[in-house]
Amino acid sequence: MTQVRDARGRSVTDEERRARLGVRHALARSATVTSPEEAARAVVCLHATEPPSVHLSCWARSEDVGIQDVERALYDTRSLVRQQAMRETLFVFPRDLVPAAWGSASARVAAAHRRRLVKDLERWGPVSEGQGTAWLQAAEQAVLNHLADGVPRSSTRLREEVPEVGGVIVQAPDRTWGGRIAIAPRVLAQLGMDGLVARAGNAGDWYTSRPTWTTTARWWGHEVPDALEARQGYAELVHRWLWSYGPGTVEDVAWWLGGTKTAVRTALEDLGAQSVTLDDGAIGWLRADDLDPVTAPEPWVALLPLLDPTVMGWKGRDFLLGPHGPQLFDSVGNAGTTVLVDGRVVGAWVQDGQGAVELRLLESVVPAAHSALRAQARRLTEWLDGRRVFTVYPSPAMQPSAHR
Repeated sequence: MTQVRDARGRSVTDEERRARLGVRHALARSATVTSPEEAARAVVCLHATEPPSVHLSCWARSEDVGIQDVERALYDTRSLVRQQAMRETLFVFPRDLVPAAWGSASARVAAAHRRRLVKDLERWGPVSEGQGTAWLQAAEQAVLNHLADGVPRSSTRLREEVPEVGGVIVQAPDRTWGGRIAIAPRVLAQLGMDGLVARAGNAGDWYTSRPTWTTTARWWGHEVPDALEARQGYAELVHRWLWSYGPGTVEDVAWWLGGTKTAVRTALEDLGAQSVTLDDGAIGWLRADDLDPVTAPEPWVALLPLLDPTVMGWKGRDFLLGPHGPQLFDSVGNAGTTVLVDGRVVGAWVQDGQGAVELRLLESVVPAAHSALRAQARRLTEWLDGRRVFTVYPSPAMQPSAHR
């Protein structure tokens, strides 16, 4: 096993970390990419909880990528794959990275989800105590058998056609937060985390989520690769994270992975990662082949969507957010839209009633940056072409009362 070498003599300033964002995250104009696949690789994978964020994250990293280019990568060439993984969150992965996620982050959340689902089925649903595991396995097999014909189906259609998942869980009926929850979507989520079903398409517009489902074997188009063993899978994810987001602390990587610090330390050791000192005195980590300072690119600006990977990449984000963190996240930690200048978040953006993009700056910026931001707002307005992308995760800076 390769031992981690102590390289604390190398320090990485916050300024260099921000320079790395411009270059590695394909946000500086000289670093932009030309395809959705390259955009995803620049940040390891794209956050996909909010459907339009996938397309907007690609837009922010390219001069040429259009909506149909992203749709083609998701549903035609299938070079980008939606997969629930870290922190039980939906991401879009480059196709070759999916086996690593299946064996590590997805497997971890799948196990936790299965335990909760079995418990809920026995407590609130149609299953007797002690029978939940067997009931769920039978329901999963019924869904897989039904999807084996290759016809993509929505969860609603599966509820109608597969009696085993046609029921509901009546959760906490005596509580205001309780209610009826369809079983089919939760079974599909379980099968998806386990890598057995895939999102075959979207029955709605690109900025909505109306997935249809098929088996992974049907969707993949050829022999499905095996999931990597957990340790190997975590090492591959950390390997790519360090290139895109490094340096970061053990806590940063563990938060992003939704995993344990032990798993992160093992991956860092397996990779021969190098320790460096950050501006706040914390120990960060870099890949052994990535120790040279990164030169700052030309001045750059960016408009990023909700939950963009650049903002959600670390637990400790002060080097990026400065004092604005409370204005940029909702009450449960979801990042709103952000406006960046040379790697610092300086505000948010919204759309008006006609779909035009408006800036909500939280601090003054130099005239050249302000002019560049206005140009980006016009470019995004034209790209959206009147479509308004709504969210259930508005940050305080996005609220009407925040308008200045």
